[in-house]
Amino acid sequence: MKIALSQLNYRIADFELNTDKMLSHIQRAKQAGADLIVFSELAVGGYPAKDLLINDDFLIRCNQELKRICESCSDIACIIGAPVVNNNGQGKRLFNSALLIENQSVQQIVHKTLLPDYDVFDECRYFEANREPKCITFKGYKIALTICEDLWDDGVTNSYNGKLQTELSQQSPDLIINIAASPFSYDQYEKRQTVLQRNVIKINAPLIYVNQVGAHMDLIFDGRSLAINRKSETVLELAPFQEDLQFVALQNGDLTTRSPSRLTTQSHAEIDLIHQALITGLREYFSKSGFTKAILGLSGGLDSAVVAALACEALGPENVLAVLMPSVYSSDHSLKDALDLVKNTGCLHQVVPIHSVTSAFEESLAESFSDLPSDTTEENIQARTRGTLLMALSNKFGHILLNTSNKSEAAVGYGTLYGDMAGSISVIGDLYKTQVFRLARYLNRNEEVIPQHTISKPPSAELRPNQKDADSLPDYELLDAVLFQFIEMKRSKNQVIQLGFDADLVQRVYGMLSRAEFKRFQAPPTLRVSSRAFGPGWMMPLVAKYE
Repeated sequence: MKIALSQLNYRIADFELNTDKMLSHIQRAKQAGADLIVFSELAVGGYPAKDLLINDDFLIRCNQELKRICESCSDIACIIGAPVVNNNGQGKRLFNSALLIENQSVQQIVHKTLLPDYDVFDECRYFEANREPKCITFKGYKIALTICEDLWDDGVTNSYNGKLQTELSQQSPDLIINIAASPFSYDQYEKRQTVLQRNVIKINAPLIYVNQVGAHMDLIFDGRSLAINRKSETVLELAPFQEDLQFVALQNGDLTTRSPSRLTTQSHAEIDLIHQALITGLREYFSKSGFTKAILGLSGGLDSAVVAALACEALGPENVLAVLMPSVYSSDHSLKDALDLVKNTGCLHQVVPIHSVTSAFEESLAESFSDLPSDTTEENIQARTRGTLLMALSNKFGHILLNTSNKSEAAVGYGTLYGDMAGSISVIGDLYKTQVFRLARYLNRNEEVIPQHTISKPPSAELRPNQKDADSLPDYELLDAVLFQFIEMKRSKNQVIQLGFDADLVQRVYGMLSRAEFKRFQAPPTLRVSSRAFGPGWMMPLVAKYE
C-alpha cells in the first residue's frame, strides 16, 4: 500500500484556499499511484479555529468543503481532520475527528480521545472526548488512527494514564497514523520523536505522523512530518517550515521508502530552528493578515537590530521602515550602529529626533512636577514619545509596528507601557536576552548584518546619562538562568534556590516577575518559540498576593 503524507500550510477559515491545496495534493498523489493520502488535524477549517468553532456558518462551510474533498476521492482514499457534530445528546457540541474518505464518501470516523487543556491548548472548551478508542480498516489493514495528543498518553501530561496505547496495542494494528497540529518550540523535535518512537514500541506497529506548517499569529508550526518503521527508525522526514508531499509504502508489515534522500539534512540546532521559526511566524503574520509593510524603532541596540534584520529577511528590506529617534542621551555610537544596520540590510529609514517633543511634555508638566527630582517618569516620557511617533507613522502610512522587547525584559517589567512595549506583534518576545545575543551572531554567520559594536557594547536603554541595563537588572546570564527555572521549568522559589542559585537573587527576580504581570497583560502577542511563552500559555492572575 502506497501512502502519501501531505504537509500543508492552512489559513484559518479560508475554505476555498485550503481545499484547493488539498485537492492539488490529492491529484498529485493519484498520479503517483498512492492508495491513501493523509492530511493533518482539523485541516478542514484550519487549526486553531478557536471560537469560530461555535459559529454555525463556520461548521456549515466545513461540511461543504468535506463534500468537495469526497468528490475527489474516487481512485484514492484520504484521512483528514475535521470538526464533527456530536449527536449523542450529551457533552460538548463537537468532536475533533479524523475521517477516512473512500469511494467519494466518509466511511469511518475516529474521534480524538485526549483533549489537551494546558499551555496554549484549550480543546476541552469546544470538543467532547472519545471514550472508545478503536482501529479502522482499509484495504485489509488495521490502522490505529489517532489525533495528535492521543499519542502523548504518558500518564503525566494528561489524565488517561497510559491506557490508550494499551487498548490500541491489544487490537494488534498493522499501522499507526497520527494526524497532528503540533506547535513548534525549539525543544519539541526531540520530545516528539521520543514520544512517537515509544508508541511504535508499545503498540508494536510502524507509524506515520502528519503535522501542518505555517503560523497562526503566535503559534508556529514546523511540519517535519515523519514515517517511523518497526525498529523505531525514521525512514522519512518531510521538510521543516515548508509545504511538502512525500510517499511511503506499507509492505511486509513495515514502512519503507524509495527515497532515502528524503531524510532531512536540515540542522536541528536550536538557534537555527529559532531563526527559521521567527522568519516563518513574521512572514505568515503579514501575509495571512493582508499586511505588507513594517515599521520599527531602531535604537542602535541589539534587540531592535535583530528585529530589523529578521523583518528584512522575512518581508524584504524594501518593506521595512526603521525609524531612528535620538534623544539628548543617545550616544553617537548608537546612531552610527543604527545607520550601519540600515546599510547592511538595505531597509528604508528616517531620523526623527525626540528632544523637542520630550521638552514640550516636560514644560507642560513643569508646574505639576515642581520641586520633584527627575526619576523614571522622565525616562518613560522619552519612551512614550517614541511610541507615539511610531504609531503616528504607522497610522499615516499603513505600516505595522513591530515590537522589539525580549523575554527577559518582559519577564521583569523592564519596559514602558505605551512606549517601547507598543506594537502589533512581538517578534523576539519569547527569546531571553542571552538568546538574542546568540541569534545576532547566527545572523552574522555569513556576513556582517548586525554591527559588531551593537553586539559587543553593554546593553542600555539610553534614557539617562551613562545608563546601563546592569544598573537595574542582574547580569543577563544569571537573570535568564533563574527566569528559565521559573517560567519553562515551572519551579518554585525554594526549588530554584535548591539548585544552587543565590537566595537573594532568586527572591529579587521572583519579585520582579510577579510585579510585572499587569504589563504583560497589555503586551502585544508574541511569536512562540519556547515551551512556555508569555500569552495564552502563561495564565497568571493579574491581581494576587505572590509570596
